[in-house]
Amino acid sequence: MNIIETEFADLYIIDPLVHKDKRGYFFESYRDDIFKEKIGNINFVQENESYSKKGTLRGLHFQTEPHSQSKLVRCVKGKVLDVVVDLRKKSKTFGKHFKIELTEKNGKSIFIPPGFAHGFLAREKENIVHYYNTNFRSSKHEIGIIWNDPSLKIKWPIKKPILSKKDKKNLTFKQFQKK
Repeated sequence: MNIIETEFADLYIIDPLVHKDKRGYFFESYRDDIFKEKIGNINFVQENESYSKKGTLRGLHFQTEPHSQSKLVRCVKGKVLDVVVDLRKKSKTFGKHFKIELTEKNGKSIFIPPGFAHGFLAREKENIVHYYNTNFRSSKHEIGIIWNDPSLKIKWPIKKPILSKKDKKNLTFKQFQKK
């Protein structure tokens, strides 16, 4: 397993060593000892999975204190364009975004620390995203930023995604900054 630093502090790509043969494949998607050495002591307390049809966009979501959370996200079926936005006001990359394609074939994961909004666009007919969280979900502490806010300059490869009612009402980045 290779843990790759990004230009964003504490945001990592996990690139597994995949062992393939005629039966299929095997890889380690998480190892506590390697995470402790490279990232720090991570304690996952909740495991989630979502299924999304092609064209579904989920996000950009995050949890506020005291329910902020780190996430380890992986696509186990299909392909998603995964996007995070740095919301840490003292960060050098505040307001900037990072994109990565997560697929069942590449097996890559992204480790997202607290202080980032997260979302993804489902790119295949069927997409399953699996993720671990370091804090429990709290509906009272959930916030979202609108997916197509022009100030974030995210180039999504879709004009009219499938959105939840809730995601259609997410805040603009400016509204978030005023909170």
